[in-house]
Amino acid sequence: MPSRSDPAAPKPLETEPREGARPRRFVSAGPLKGRIRVPGDKSISHRALMFGALAVGETRVTGLLEGEDVMATAAALRAMGATIEREDANASGATWRIHGVGVGALLQPDGPLEMGNSGTSTRLLMGLVASHPITVTFTGDASLSKRPMGRVTEPLGLMGADFSATMLPLTERGLSPAVPITYRLPVASAQVKSAVLLAGLNTAGITSVIEPVPTRDHTERMLKGFGADLWVEQEAGERVIRLRGEAQLRPQIINVPGDPSSAAFFAVAALVVPGSDLVIENVGLNPTRAGLYEVLRLMGGRIEELNPREVGGEPVADLRVRHSALTGIEVDPALAPSMIDEFPVLFVAAALAQGTTVTSGLDELRVKESDRLAAMAEALRLAGARVEEREDGLVIEGTGGDSLAGTAQPIATHLDHRIAMAMAVAGLASRAGVEVDDTRPIATSFPQFQALLDSTTSSPPAGGTG
Repeated sequence: MPSRSDPAAPKPLETEPREGARPRRFVSAGPLKGRIRVPGDKSISHRALMFGALAVGETRVTGLLEGEDVMATAAALRAMGATIEREDANASGATWRIHGVGVGALLQPDGPLEMGNSGTSTRLLMGLVASHPITVTFTGDASLSKRPMGRVTEPLGLMGADFSATMLPLTERGLSPAVPITYRLPVASAQVKSAVLLAGLNTAGITSVIEPVPTRDHTERMLKGFGADLWVEQEAGERVIRLRGEAQLRPQIINVPGDPSSAAFFAVAALVVPGSDLVIENVGLNPTRAGLYEVLRLMGGRIEELNPREVGGEPVADLRVRHSALTGIEVDPALAPSMIDEFPVLFVAAALAQGTTVTSGLDELRVKESDRLAAMAEALRLAGARVEEREDGLVIEGTGGDSLAGTAQPIATHLDHRIAMAMAVAGLASRAGVEVDDTRPIATSFPQFQALLDSTTSSPPAGGTG
């Protein structure tokens, strides 16, 4: 494991209460029933705004996730010249209208770009800025300021961008014309891949990214939809994405499907709470994102795809999820890139399964919004689970379907929305309930989570301000 002085080292766990925290105890409240719809996909929402801002003309987006992370992207793009407006919601939801400036025409912002907690906003926007003749300072909250940016600054530096640091706050000076590169990803990362490709949009020549392990491909799908000259080939068993620069993007009409990462919390809750029978509508099931559902089925989860269809080039279906007797498995590490954000809630499912679940190859979880391996190991132990933390994964001995004991003391979320939501799900399958120390981080990706959770169960929320 890297040393604690290494920028890529796991972040120390912080347990001090934070001013203004909103704790809540999540308790068993009966089976999850009915039909729900989760917010729009976060990854697609970020990209819809960015590519719309680079297209000449009006792009219209429905289903956009209106969480804090995506709004940070919108604010940054406005600061660099794009016009982004929200029309009041009607029966079919809100429509966002984006009038872009064109590739190569981003403007110098008047001040720093505040990224909040959004690593996706930061890394992808750094890619856009890299090939523009502007200087931008990126800032973020305490959690984001601990996350390593070196994996992005390295390839963008090869293209000609200059950076003041490898962690926030940092200042980036773009270069136009930038230099096209061929870059082999040292770790599986859709954000690094996307940053390089976005820098390549305004770079003459062909920019190439080599992926030894495939990662989520929303950038490739959407850029092609906007008219970029992009193609993908298989070479020596590796995926190679090539983009011809100085692109001219065409405005689009985009309907964002439901976020599979957000749906994951409700899917696991329905699997582990007895009597549950829940339909989650309009879930994006891009194969580079759907690894969790494959793993849950391997564990015995009853997850049925209803009305499969394609929306804007993305596979979509309604998921019917019913309470199931889960069995522990050894999770293939090759699946990790397709479910990296879903491991916290998978750990909850494993804690309630029969037998042992083994996960490995999850070094990436050490450098997310928190050290998710350490944080989830600590949280699940407090809730009564048997967990062994290893350098690159967790080994969890399940209860065999029995409820977790629950917690007497609050669970530390470490400003991490996925830790908070995963442990909320654990609370539904516990005897004493699980209290999370702060529900505010949930708003970064899923503002409606608590209200939607309450609507699917028969009992009102317990404790805290929620």
